[in-house]
Amino acid sequence: GILKKIRLYLIKKLVPHLDDRRNYHREFASSTSFHGVHNIVQTQSKTRKVLWLFVVISCFAIVIWQICSRFIYYFTWPTTTTVVVQYVENVQFPAVTFCNLNRFQAHAVSNLKIIFFIWNIVSGVLHNFSMENKYSRELNDFLLGNQNFSIKEFTKKNGFYLNSSTLLECNFFGKPCYPQDFEHVFTEYGNCFTFNHNDLAARTVSLSGRGLHLLFDVQQEQFTDEPSLGYTDAGITFDIHSPRELPHFDGLGLLTPVGMHAQVAIRQLKVRTLSIKGKYWSLLSTSLLKHDHKIYSTNGCLQECKARYIQDWCGCLPFILPGNGTECDLLKYYNCVYPAVYDIEMKGLCTVGTHNSTCPAPCEETDYPTTVTYSSFGGENAIKYYSAKLKKTPEYIRQNLVSIDIKYRDLSYKITQQQKALTVSELLADVGGQLGLFCGASMITIIELLEYILTNFCWMCIFLLLKAPEMPQWNNPSHNQATHKEKKKRIQEC
Repeated sequence: GILKKIRLYLIKKLVPHLDDRRNYHREFASSTSFHGVHNIVQTQSKTRKVLWLFVVISCFAIVIWQICSRFIYYFTWPTTTTVVVQYVENVQFPAVTFCNLNRFQAHAVSNLKIIFFIWNIVSGVLHNFSMENKYSRELNDFLLGNQNFSIKEFTKKNGFYLNSSTLLECNFFGKPCYPQDFEHVFTEYGNCFTFNHNDLAARTVSLSGRGLHLLFDVQQEQFTDEPSLGYTDAGITFDIHSPRELPHFDGLGLLTPVGMHAQVAIRQLKVRTLSIKGKYWSLLSTSLLKHDHKIYSTNGCLQECKARYIQDWCGCLPFILPGNGTECDLLKYYNCVYPAVYDIEMKGLCTVGTHNSTCPAPCEETDYPTTVTYSSFGGENAIKYYSAKLKKTPEYIRQNLVSIDIKYRDLSYKITQQQKALTVSELLADVGGQLGLFCGASMITIIELLEYILTNFCWMCIFLLLKAPEMPQWNNPSHNQATHKEKKKRIQEC
């Protein structure tokens, strides 16, 4: 009964007559703002109808192709890069980390080769080192006989140190600085010292051409490296980096040999990078960096990634990596840490990249491009002056002293910034332009088409509902008996 009532209501109220439906289609085709459709309906010539039908379908296909291509291009997240140079009155001075190329005191241990082997195993978390077979047995004997040996304490005590005898002169912006102004840090070069570490307020420069002046005494007779293992240089290596970041050498440090004066001109370069969907990596810095890093950086992320893998595999943590885990002993370094680092490098477990990588590009980073020029340290009068002052021979001055000046080229910084190459409004403008060019359509036209499609869809649903078979009433016995009698009566009549 309910189905019959619905059918009657639809027939009386909602289902239009066939002529009314034809008039609706013709009226829509004649009045729509979709160009070309009315020419198909109103023209009397079949040839013109076919021609206009081909034109409309072709233009519509081109529009669909262009719109799809614009959406595909938009979802590749394209970017453009702009470069802006700004001049300022004050500019932040970077942090500078200095290391002696000769890492250990010569009198610290009788067999320096073993110490260098151990240190290269430890620093292998940053730079893989290939072991030589001829030293492996000697190394095993040392490891088994010195299980309580701490390479961290040995390096801190017997590595390069910074005091008044190794730092002869230090001036920052015309004011003296002292070894106490440097902070100790472990790198692959052992003991290193950072000037202006996380000291943003005091270390600013207001005049170009003035900066940090340093004079080091590397003391080659006291500190040494092992020439048979490839360490043949003498001098100071340094890295210029942001005060809130850790130094990153790994073969990228600047070198100043003994007897040389290095003039380093720097500029500040800020790089702002857009990530996927235009979102910045600000949340990533709090989720990935939980230990010693103040801001997110790819180098810090790589170190923490390696630290997590080594902590899981070996149950300990190398002291030159960030974290608060238990320090690895020598056997753990040799038997677990070094193979683990090899696996991390070979399997690519810690990778750097923009998308789909362990350590994506940061949203903003500060770099300091440098230009370095060298000259021989000291003329004849300067050699005499320092010989008398230090009570050293001229030959000692040429073989041990290193002078470094780090200055800003000018008081400006360059910003390299990524921007969206296609915004949402530009995407809509492109789509609207394609619709207007090929079809003369607008937003009103799209609403007309949607209304037309929705109306025909409703009519189709109504027709399908009216054509549905009536529900059989199996549970009505009187009705079944009446139907049986009618059939019997018809058979008798036949």
